[in-house]
Amino acid sequence: MLIRRAIAASAMVLASHGLAQAQSCEKNFKVSGVPLVTAISYKTWQEFAKLKPETALQRLAQGVAAEGFSGIKVDKSLGTVDAFQETTGSGRIQTLRVVARKRGAGTRVDAIFDIQAGQMTSKDIVRDGLCNIIRSATE
Repeated sequence: MLIRRAIAASAMVLASHGLAQAQSCEKNFKVSGVPLVTAISYKTWQEFAKLKPETALQRLAQGVAAEGFSGIKVDKSLGTVDAFQETTGSGRIQTLRVVARKRGAGTRVDAIFDIQAGQMTSKDIVRDGLCNIIRSATE
């Protein structure tokens, strides 16, 4: 009986570890910084099984463009897409970096969006936009 409980407990730990690895972009979303006082950094990521980083990178660049970013630069050697937005008319830009890197048989995509001190936006809008970009890796 004790062995069965130990096996069941081990299976639950392994299953929960697998779920943590497969979390969605929305669940991985984090915000750091103090609104209006410091720069704010929005970060999220998601892993995709059986997706090649090279394939993801081109699709991610298209996703960044679809979200209205400018100055899009793709660096294939680093697996990055860099871009910016200037939405306030002040000339103060917000920057975006999306990284696609090999993870096992698939690809992990990370996205980081930074806004400058004194700027504000809705975290829900940023989360939706970043997750749209990340999901574009498979479309």
